[in-house]
Amino acid sequence: MAPLPLGIFVALLVLLFDQGSKLAVIGWSDHWTQPVQQILPFMDFVYLWNTGISYGLFPQGATGRWVLLGIKLVASVLFAAWLARTRSRREAIALGLLIGGALGNAVDRLVYGAVFDFISLHAFGFRWYVFNIADVAVVVGVIVLLYDALFTRASKTPPSEVSR
Repeated sequence: MAPLPLGIFVALLVLLFDQGSKLAVIGWSDHWTQPVQQILPFMDFVYLWNTGISYGLFPQGATGRWVLLGIKLVASVLFAAWLARTRSRREAIALGLLIGGALGNAVDRLVYGAVFDFISLHAFGFRWYVFNIADVAVVVGVIVLLYDALFTRASKTPPSEVSR
């Protein structure tokens, strides 16, 4: 598959999986007898609406909701422009992850006014931040782009250009 359709496919897949998982957990939470549901020994599902930026930092009011929504939409458009120009399948996948993740959380802000987070990982007494599938997609997308920039592109640079 060519990079552009691949990136679009990944973005749509992330968006659908993110929104589907959120709707499923929100619906399932009506039947919970406790506020935390253990899924695996190291993972719980919780019911949490995040009105702030990443990890609940800087909680926002009504104006902040629209500002954060706008930022996510602008980022998605910029990533889509980048995706339209890329020739790399790896970069297209990473950009698709970023676009799908940004749009997944943007839908939450638009519809609910906050982002629904529900996955809580823990081990050895340490708990990570509560997050969702869109957050995972964004983090993985950034990691793939960093890997590509630091290792893949650097190895393809001709020696004459490195010494300049």
